Amino acid sequence: MNGKKILIVDDDKDLLRGLNFRLRANGYKTVIATDGYSAISVAQKEKPDLIILDIGLPVGDGFTVMERVGKSQSLALIPIIVLSARDSQINKERALKAGAIAFFQKPADNDKLLAAIKKAMGELGEQMEEKI
Repeated sequence: MNGKKILIVDDDKDLLRGLNFRLRANGYKTVIATDGYSAISVAQKEKPDLIILDIGLPVGDGFTVMERVGKSQSLALIPIIVLSARDSQINKERALKAGAIAFFQKPADNDKLLAAIKKAMGELGEQMEEKI
């Protein structure tokens, strides 16, 4: 399929397993990080097309990751979707102000999350062109 690469950053192993499976089933390549520190190093090494990021991470939270990604010339343009158990409106607003393109409450609706991923990577237009 498309072969675009997505970095999934979360410390919930069950969520990682499920999301990894769903994304691969939809043709994406995936790489995984389980804390804020490794998220930055994996992003620098792998140069993903998109990052799915939890806020509540060990060793640097998601806001720290977004700040560091935003300051890196090689990573700053990578879209970030936040997927978090933290449900407050304050966290959503803070994530969007920090550069996230979307915020989803766990557990996220898989179809809506996949649509946001496709939109972020410009794939919705590609699909329409293929159907014409």
